[in-house]
Amino acid sequence: MYSAFTLAKKYLEYYTKASNSKGHGVHSPFVFQFITRVLNNKKKPEVFNRIEQQRRNLKQDINYINIQDFGAGSVISKSNKRRVRTIARTSLKPAKYAQLMHRMINYYMATRIVELGTSLGITTSYLASANSLNKVTTFEGSDEVAAIAEKNFRELGLPNIKIIRGNFDETLEPFLSKVSQIDFVFVDGNHRKEPTIRYFEMLLAKSTDQSVFIFDDIHWSKEMEEAWQYIQHHPSVTLTIDLFYIGIVFFRKEQKVAQHFRIRY
Repeated sequence: MYSAFTLAKKYLEYYTKASNSKGHGVHSPFVFQFITRVLNNKKKPEVFNRIEQQRRNLKQDINYINIQDFGAGSVISKSNKRRVRTIARTSLKPAKYAQLMHRMINYYMATRIVELGTSLGITTSYLASANSLNKVTTFEGSDEVAAIAEKNFRELGLPNIKIIRGNFDETLEPFLSKVSQIDFVFVDGNHRKEPTIRYFEMLLAKSTDQSVFIFDDIHWSKEMEEAWQYIQHHPSVTLTIDLFYIGIVFFRKEQKVAQHFRIRY
């Protein structure tokens, strides 16, 4: 992971070069609509309040659980035994981005959703609550973390989530062999270059020109930036949006020339 100083420098560079959040100067009708109708949509359904209450509860949970980490690991603790509240305070995606994904799923009418990295299930709950017709399959490497996530899903009344436990390297391929199409993907696990690219290639085989992929922490480290650059320049990718903390990928075949945007968010 980059140091805090390096990340701050990179964020400043992103902010100064990014298009403003109003869409001015964005020469793409598709991206302009994304900014005005999705990015800047301020509506907050009641389910947002219920999910955020779950997040607050987790931030107060002092119980210890054992972590099985198959990725780049935690920068907060090197121990495999951590308090739930520590995970909730350091590892969960902020509401701002989870709620954006909820809106994207609604706007692009995605129903077959995959998440790599369930964690405690807060972001998963946003993905699943976007539409009652959604089918969310989420992958989590750590058994005790997955158990807490499942408890949260039950308490939020979200039966449309299937959680698959174990190392992604062992669980993702068998799942993909049984599905024909994926509409929406959120990759928030491992945080290393080679696995990120490998998961991208595997998921890509099940994508359509209407699919949307989102990658977390694209500027988290040199490896993740290299993975993001690889994804951006893949021949199947026609448009990307860099929001600094997440990167959004589109495969729209009607767009003949690839475009890459940075947008302040």
